[in-house]
Amino acid sequence: MAAALIGALAFTAILVFLARKRTMSTARLLLIGVALGILSGAMVTWAFYFSSDLNLRQLMYWLMGSLSGVHWPQLSLAFIVTPALIWLCFQGKKLDLMMLGETQARQLGLDTQALRWQLIMMISILVGASVAMSGVIGFVGLVVPHFLRLWLGTDNRYLIPLSAIAGAVLLLLADTIGRLAIDAAELPVGAVTTTIGAPLFIWMLMRRV
Repeated sequence: MAAALIGALAFTAILVFLARKRTMSTARLLLIGVALGILSGAMVTWAFYFSSDLNLRQLMYWLMGSLSGVHWPQLSLAFIVTPALIWLCFQGKKLDLMMLGETQARQLGLDTQALRWQLIMMISILVGASVAMSGVIGFVGLVVPHFLRLWLGTDNRYLIPLSAIAGAVLLLLADTIGRLAIDAAELPVGAVTTTIGAPLFIWMLMRRV
C-alpha cells in the first residue's frame, strides 16, 4: 500500500519537475504521462518475473481489483483521502472558470498555473490511496463523471461531489454482483466494473456523436 501511494506521488513529482524545467504544452505533458505509465507497466512486469507463485497470485488479484483485502488497518488511508476529496469538492467554481479557457480565467483573477498543479497533486493522492487499498479498478472514474455531466450539466460545484457519491455506489454494486454471481467464488470487482463500464462509455461516445 505504501509503495502504491509513494509511486503515484513520485511519478507525479517527476512530471511536475519536467514540466517546470521546460515550458511544455498540454499535449506534450500528456505524452510524458503516457510514457511514465508505460514505465510503471514495465516495473509491474519485473515484479511478475521475480515473484513467487503465492505472490504472483496475489499480484494478479490486486491488478484485477478487489475489495476483499481491505480491512480496518488499511482504511487508515481514508485520513489521507478524505481531506483531499473535501478540498477538491470546494474547487468547483474555479474549475468552471478554467472551462472558459486559461486566458479568460486569468483575466478573471484565477491563478491557473497554481491551481493546475494543486489539482494534479491532490488527484495523485486520491488515485494512489484508492489503488493501494483496492487494486486497479477501471471505468468507474471514467464513466460516472461523464454520465452525470450528460444528465446534470457541467456545473462542477455539484458534479464533483455527486461523482464521488455515484462512483462509490457503482463500486459497491459491482462488488455485490462479484460476490453473488458465482457460488463459492468471488469475481474481481475490476472485471465487473469494466464489463459494465465499457458498453456504457461506448454508448455515451456514440450519443455525443
